[in-house]
Amino acid sequence: MPISTARVATDRPGRYAKQLAAHMGRKIEASYSEETGRGTLVFTAGTATLEAQPDALLLTVEGERENLPGLEDVVGRHLVRFGARDELLIAWQRDNGEAGLVHRNDDPEA
Repeated sequence: MPISTARVATDRPGRYAKQLAAHMGRKIEASYSEETGRGTLVFTAGTATLEAQPDALLLTVEGERENLPGLEDVVGRHLVRFGARDELLIAWQRDNGEAGLVHRNDDPEA
C-alpha cells in the first residue's frame, strides 16, 4: 500500500500526537500510548501512524495512491492548527518520490 511520511520538528512530539489522537478520536478510531509514544488513526480511506521521537513527530499515512492527498490534508491541517504557536511545518514526502502537501501556520486554509 502506498505511503507518505512527514517528520515534524518539535520539542513536544508526544503532546501533539496525544492531542491529535484525542481530537480525531471524536469521529474515527484513534489511539495513542504515552508509554510507547505511538498512535494510530483509522480513516475509511486509510490509516495514519504517529510516532513521538526525541525531537520530532513522525507521521505516516497509508492508503490507495489516490487517497494520499486527502489523508495528508486532514492530518496536516489539524496538526498545524494545534501547533500554531510553535510554527510547525508539515511537509509530506510520498514513497514514489513525489512531494506531498505542505502545511504551515501561515497557510490561510490551515
